[in-house]
Amino acid sequence: MLKSKSNQPKYIIILLILAGEAVFILPFVLARIFRPTYLETFGINNLQLGTCFSIYGIVALFSYLFGGPLADKFHPRYLISSSLILTALGGLYLATFPEYFHLKILFGYWGFTTIFLLWAAMVKATRVWGGTSSQGTAFGFLDGGRGLVAAAFGSIGVFIFSILISDISQTTLIERKEAFKYVILISSLIVCFIGILVYFFLKKLTINSTDDSSSNFKLSIFKDVLKIPTVWFMMVIILCAYFGYKTTDIFSLYAKEVMLFNEIDAAKIGTSLLYIRPLIGVSIGLLADRSKPSLWLTIGFAITLLMSVIFASGIVSNQHTLLFIISIGLISIGVYSTRVLYFAVMEEGNIPVELTGTAVGILSVIGYTPDIFSGPLIGVLLDNSPGKLGHQHVFLALVIFSFIGLIASWFLYRNSKQ
Repeated sequence: MLKSKSNQPKYIIILLILAGEAVFILPFVLARIFRPTYLETFGINNLQLGTCFSIYGIVALFSYLFGGPLADKFHPRYLISSSLILTALGGLYLATFPEYFHLKILFGYWGFTTIFLLWAAMVKATRVWGGTSSQGTAFGFLDGGRGLVAAAFGSIGVFIFSILISDISQTTLIERKEAFKYVILISSLIVCFIGILVYFFLKKLTINSTDDSSSNFKLSIFKDVLKIPTVWFMMVIILCAYFGYKTTDIFSLYAKEVMLFNEIDAAKIGTSLLYIRPLIGVSIGLLADRSKPSLWLTIGFAITLLMSVIFASGIVSNQHTLLFIISIGLISIGVYSTRVLYFAVMEEGNIPVELTGTAVGILSVIGYTPDIFSGPLIGVLLDNSPGKLGHQHVFLALVIFSFIGLIASWFLYRNSKQ
């Protein structure tokens, strides 16, 4: 069982923050911040990049399910450090700019290294660190801190890219490719270094021996988790919230194609939004511990729904820069709020801590299916309707998912009160 207050070393959460975001820098963050450059240097379109994400998601689907019980058997130190180092090795191959077929294989490889080894172990370690009374704070610090790490990586990447490319309009594709190569290589080295830190310092995390039962591999344990009513609400909530998070991949592209920013300024928009994430993570986490995480989940979905309606309407254009900045900031607040809290409700939903890894695996199988379908869906919507109209269609899809998430989170809140 969890203690009401955590006596774990404070630096543990810092390690989890670093590891939890660094592992996704190469598969996702670089493509999010440098999307126009990413498409150009690899010679692919939005649908092809979305297909890479989909292959990642298919591999991740099985990795979630079987990686969950693994996290209930082994100490997170071994799983997380291995994940980071293996992911970094994939980054070295990415820097060779492989052709499209091999790029798809690489994303499948990352689906295994980032999810099977790390995901459930990271969530369980965070829950143990937070104790029973600080789940909102623990997951708020985790996701907020991850946002800060992503923003730092983004800032470093943009800085390196801008130093090597003084005038983007006067450079050739080969020059832009060479500059982006250094961004990938430096990111890979940092990810590997964090993996080494985790191996040596995360061993101080104390997990009760009762949490490491070999019975977690039995089919009956999966059935026990599925009998918990809140698990089904959480599946829907995670799915809808995660789709919202996946749409943040197009924010820099929106800045370039609709607001007519250049590639560097568009990348800066993507990076700037990442700095909102740590502020939201910490503040929403603290608020959730003083009330209920499910209440703030509901509020987050409501904000996302409202702002996605505004973008879907098409009123945000290059003639309204201030409206764009305000709207993109508010929708980021809504999206990041839901992302912060969807695992923080595990304690509120009475999910036993010794089943945390297994529960995370089951929840993630459904909850993270946007890894499979959102990339191709967004790619088709953008490529079939180039320019502003395609982006409106993406935000219309977000309207639908936000509404479903709002209903599910409200029912979870009502259920927890009863």
